[in-house]
Amino acid sequence: QVQLVESGGGLVQAGGSLRLSCVGSGRTFSRSAMGWFRQAPGKEREFVVGISWSGGFTPYADSVKGRFTISRDNGKPTVTLQMNSLKPEDTAVYYCAAGSPLSYDRWNKSDSWNYWGQGTQVTVSS
Repeated sequence: QVQLVESGGGLVQAGGSLRLSCVGSGRTFSRSAMGWFRQAPGKEREFVVGISWSGGFTPYADSVKGRFTISRDNGKPTVTLQMNSLKPEDTAVYYCAAGSPLSYDRWNKSDSWNYWGQGTQVTVSS
């Protein structure tokens, strides 16, 4: 069992930065892949970025490449999403997830992830 709690959301102007954190608990956290998804009003939940248990594999959605950076510290245990150059279209509820995607093409599928946080709101004003 893994419990996840996100924090760090808020309101920021376009071009600004935010850092989201996801604190995990449970014995399997350090052996789980971690991911961030987001859901904007009226839209489906979409994959943003993931990180393998070792930190060596980090797939990013094309829309955030070069702007967002994911990292993890299994000792704390925490996953961090640094978001720079934010755009109004980044506005969404951001969810932290833990799971074990079985292949590279499964990382962006919601059903690959077993545990979810409650979400944190990110709002980017223009």
